[in-house]
Amino acid sequence: MTKYDNHDAYIAAAPEQFRAMLDQLRVQLSRALPDAEEVIKYDLPGFQIEGTIIAGYAAFTKQCGLYVDPGAIAAHAGEIASLKLKATKTGVTFSLSNPITDELVEKLAVSSRRKKGF
Repeated sequence: MTKYDNHDAYIAAAPEQFRAMLDQLRVQLSRALPDAEEVIKYDLPGFQIEGTIIAGYAAFTKQCGLYVDPGAIAAHAGEIASLKLKATKTGVTFSLSNPITDELVEKLAVSSRRKKGF
């Protein structure tokens, strides 16, 4: 398994078609969580506050994912469904043909922060 030192290295190694999307996701998460520290945990890029991961993201072969607190997913399940995005207990997957909106990224990040007690 490849190890990454930082978010730049992770994005550079991601499938080329997703790099711009991951850059945008990183920017949105940075804006929504301005006091969070960028980290690599479990070989994935994330944002943490006081050692607690608030949000993370990943790229796969055919899609990308945003990972947050389960309560954040539940709180925004209607909006996730209305955008026809696939959700799991802790994440939302999206693709080039069906991207996640900046607004939803912000809502999920802020909600995840609250659910984690920050």
